[in-house]
Amino acid sequence: MSLGDDGAYGGGEYGGQGPAGQTRTRLPGGEGDVYGTGRRPRGGMSSRNLVTIVGVVVLLIAAIAFANRGGDPSASNSSNPTSGAPAAQPTAPTGEQPVSGKKGSVPSGFPKTEQGAQSAAANYSVALAGDGMYDSEERDAIVDAVYTPSTAAARKESLRKVYADPKFLGRIGLKADGSAPDGMTFVSRVNPVGTKIEKFDGSTAKVAVWYSSLFGLAGEGSENPVAESWYTTTMQLRWVEGDWKIADLTQKKGPAPVGRDQAAATAEEMSKAVEGFGGFTYAR
Repeated sequence: MSLGDDGAYGGGEYGGQGPAGQTRTRLPGGEGDVYGTGRRPRGGMSSRNLVTIVGVVVLLIAAIAFANRGGDPSASNSSNPTSGAPAAQPTAPTGEQPVSGKKGSVPSGFPKTEQGAQSAAANYSVALAGDGMYDSEERDAIVDAVYTPSTAAARKESLRKVYADPKFLGRIGLKADGSAPDGMTFVSRVNPVGTKIEKFDGSTAKVAVWYSSLFGLAGEGSENPVAESWYTTTMQLRWVEGDWKIADLTQKKGPAPVGRDQAAATAEEMSKAVEGFGGFTYAR
């Protein structure tokens, strides 16, 4: 907020002092002045003296304003009571700190709160859409970390049929073992934008996660270049063995924003970006 917006350093803030020309200044030698022996010149105060006095008063006002600004940290963040302008609001993120525990590569130990459920859902979305799902051992570890025990057992088999299917892997440009061709970088990454509690009763929660997804192969000659998509996944969570776990989930497309007129990165730039920028632990 600028000084002119909230009036914090305007004339009314410091006793209503007006321009310097309205400040009374008693000069030596005036009529009735016991300390002066001469009379005031007929032409009145010289222009040089007037300029000097005005300059001193202006500097004094500026010094008072600066002192008040530095001495009161809230001066620039609060509104002038007489201005009617709203107080400035903090822009730093609020909420609980990210969890410190992990189960394999997946964050764990989320609190039994609405924020904890939202954090769990965001992090589980990242894990379930990551490239780790294309490795059989890592996929099983991810499933055990995010699903309830009974759900995990069933999901492992159904996911194995999908991720181990050579036809599916071929369609997305991967080898039969789930690895990327030589000279290519496989990208499968989710970036949560926000979460929303749709239902919460303490031990169960229904949480929607809105996110963008980067998926494809980065490299010269890729027939499946990295593209962006938007989805919303809704998870049914249960509090099991001291943590939130997925009992069921559904996914739908969007909402997708309007694309900007921005040049796509080259294959080399995309590969370097994916390899150089790590992911996050998400907390509400």
